[in-house]
Amino acid sequence: MIDFAYAADAGGTSSTLMQFLPILLILVVFYFLIMRPQQAKMKKHQQMIAELKKGDKVITSSGIAGKITKVGEQFFTVEIAPNVEVEFERNAISGKIQN
Repeated sequence: MIDFAYAADAGGTSSTLMQFLPILLILVVFYFLIMRPQQAKMKKHQQMIAELKKGDKVITSSGIAGKITKVGEQFFTVEIAPNVEVEFERNAISGKIQN
């Protein structure tokens, strides 16, 4: 009876590999369809933020549009109306408006 249990276990090596193969395939697909494009999008956004300078027109993640009047290390000062300036964190800038 014990010999039968050991014999059944020895043949299970290839079936264990076959059980993990679909999970591995799902992880690979998840990486190429979701994670990799998201990383590229974040890299492009960080590059855009790094290239912003005084005078650029931007739109924030909250939908406020304005012109950058001062560039700081952590914040941008954005003029949203004549003589109305607001400080925004760098990551709050969602895009640059083309003039």
